[in-house]
Amino acid sequence: MSKLQEMRDARGKAIADARSILDKADTEKRSLSAEENATYDTIFAKSEELRTGIAREESLATAERDAAEATLRSKDARKDTQSGKSVDEETRALGKTGTDEYRAAFSKLLAQGARSLGDSEIRALQMDSDTAGGFTVAPQQWVNQLIKNVDDLVFIRQRATKFRLNNAASMGVPTLVANPADSDWTTELATGNEDSTLSFGKRELNPHPLAKRLKVSNKLIATSAMGIDAFVRERLAYKFGITQEKAYMTGTGVNQPLGLFTASTNGITTARDVSTGNTTTSITFDGLIEAKFSLKGAYWNNADWLFHRDALKQITKLKDGEGEYLWRESVRVGEPDMLLGRPVMMSEYAPNTFTTGLYVGMLGDFSTYWIADALDFQVQVLKELYAETNQTGYIGRLESDGMPTLNEAMARIKLA
Repeated sequence: MSKLQEMRDARGKAIADARSILDKADTEKRSLSAEENATYDTIFAKSEELRTGIAREESLATAERDAAEATLRSKDARKDTQSGKSVDEETRALGKTGTDEYRAAFSKLLAQGARSLGDSEIRALQMDSDTAGGFTVAPQQWVNQLIKNVDDLVFIRQRATKFRLNNAASMGVPTLVANPADSDWTTELATGNEDSTLSFGKRELNPHPLAKRLKVSNKLIATSAMGIDAFVRERLAYKFGITQEKAYMTGTGVNQPLGLFTASTNGITTARDVSTGNTTTSITFDGLIEAKFSLKGAYWNNADWLFHRDALKQITKLKDGEGEYLWRESVRVGEPDMLLGRPVMMSEYAPNTFTTGLYVGMLGDFSTYWIADALDFQVQVLKELYAETNQTGYIGRLESDGMPTLNEAMARIKLA
């Protein structure tokens, strides 16, 4: 039995044990005791830990397959070159940053600094701009892996519609403010009344700078078995991913993305808040029904629930009128848990304060959240600044912005 299957079986058992506690209390027509509550919380925390581990194992398996396929493609391309055939289209599309010479020089730059490079290596790294100061464009394979790591860590990026700004400073988002009025029943030769309601607006995405600095022991750089570029990639991916996740959830829109849980006329207005049926401290079955049916049916097929794990812990205890649990845990590899027929996604950065009038979750089509990324990911290596502490600094930078673009595609769950 594979490790992944063992983890899934263990999670299934944990969930069954948690439900048996609830069923026993229901059968005896009483509330959970303090001891039962504590046991339930422990089991639920274990199930969520397993859920995170399962997602991590699935992502790692995918990354390993991608890496193996990339290695095979690279070997095939070299064979074609040695036999006199043309290099494959993918390798040519990578351009200068996809060459073996460039990647080797880039890794050496990260590990030893610009002064370690010879003339041929500097030429391999040379782009059209001045390289003084230690800036360089990462090899394209490295950038692709970084973006994938961020997507694995950040829920919204997995579902959002992403754009790349190559030259423009910003991106305009056209919006339909008002539809035309309904058509008119009329006669064969008449044209109906002239419409005066159709109108358009525009929202604008302005990628904002995002940066993070890491300091790494020079001894680690010299002795690390994994390669310092991999270490820097993993740490930067983590830091950039968490920062973006927070902004996509609760960002103000001022020099950062506009969050899903930030009420705004430029994003999701308070008209999409749903509190009917909920109490002042908890989510209810009726409240979830109200939220689902506040969305037009056309959005359901692409909609996901989004909650913090504290909210999910409440929801796992809810039953419908027939005594059946609303929440359904995943039983197949790659499938999410389900709630009222739609997938459930969990984010540590969704709101989790259960007090009157606060947001505690959402149901929506997250492809209507748009993200605009600008500029190549850049790494600056600081060899001299931290010489006294025998460390090397790495600064990662990118520019990005994001915002909800379709108000009616979201239902934001609010406490009464």
